[in-house]
Amino acid sequence: MSTESLLKTPLHALHLELGARMVPFAGYDMPVQYPLGVMKEHLHTREQAGLFDVSHMGQIRLRGAAAAQALETLVPVDILDLPVGMQRYAMFTDENGGILDDLMVANLGNNELFLVVNAACKDQDLAHLRKHLAGQCEIESLFEERALLALQGPAAVTVLARLAPQVASMVFMNFARVQLLGVECFVSRSGYTGEDGFEISVPSEHAQALARRLLAEPEVEAIGLGARDSLRLEAGLCLYGHDMSTDTTPIEASLLWAISKVRRAEGSRAGGFPGAEQIFAQQKNGVARKRVGLLPQERTPVREDAEIVDEAGGTIGRVCSGGFGPTLAGPLAMGYLDVAHTALDTQVFAIVRGKRVAMKVAKMPFVAQRYYRG
Repeated sequence: MSTESLLKTPLHALHLELGARMVPFAGYDMPVQYPLGVMKEHLHTREQAGLFDVSHMGQIRLRGAAAAQALETLVPVDILDLPVGMQRYAMFTDENGGILDDLMVANLGNNELFLVVNAACKDQDLAHLRKHLAGQCEIESLFEERALLALQGPAAVTVLARLAPQVASMVFMNFARVQLLGVECFVSRSGYTGEDGFEISVPSEHAQALARRLLAEPEVEAIGLGARDSLRLEAGLCLYGHDMSTDTTPIEASLLWAISKVRRAEGSRAGGFPGAEQIFAQQKNGVARKRVGLLPQERTPVREDAEIVDEAGGTIGRVCSGGFGPTLAGPLAMGYLDVAHTALDTQVFAIVRGKRVAMKVAKMPFVAQRYYRG
């Protein structure tokens, strides 16, 4: 795809001004790194605060008295009892129990729900909602109207509280309407790095002013997609299209925790979402493979799609995400393994350029998550 045909976020000119190296990502021209470099960007986010442009992601609003009930027909999550001012992680499932996308759902109050979906899936997600929920609630695309910034790291709360002191009282997964530089924004205390931080939905025309104001704070650096990927991998977080897809179910992806108890087989509102019976059967009977953490036992990074074998050389799985973890100071990966090999500390081997690289099944997250829970 030529650069001319790529979409641009409202911060595109700012990325170029800051010297970003741009790459195509999900149809957008996006910053993969800045002059600081991926390693330093990653460590700065862990130590101070990093600002990410995630405006390529899709923002959608559902309105109407039946919106929560309607959305529950598409996700295995408790939306009816989601408190105003809170958000939850959710997944769209298909009839086979596969994952169409993962998303965040927030309750704005006044019968309004706010959804953030993945960039590569946002058009199909919007079509999916309109196909199944039309007539039950109003479905409004905010793709062009709103940008999305993520301020992540231990200093994020200090920085954002300078603009809006009330954010300091928010806890993990809180969601609020907040005035920033005189503009109403939607702010959640959440993120994709394993660190404390905030995601800020801002009207597109005000995004650059807000980004510049945040970058003017001494603790904040601009961070690109390269460090975003290494941060989420250290935190053991899935990336759609890599660690989950329509070919994987929530049970295989080790995401049972994301299926609300009231929506499980034994729950008071059991099922009612696509693929429920298949997912319940897997929960009861087990699965043939599962997503696990993997730590290479040497310095060789193991990348996505590397074959995983046992001692005898038999194929037992594949790597779905892999790379170098700057906080760990070593390589790390996630992969799908036959369940017989998923016990912690099981030794397996990745095939990298025709050679075997020893790995051990490891607990995730690889780096402790530091969400602020109060």
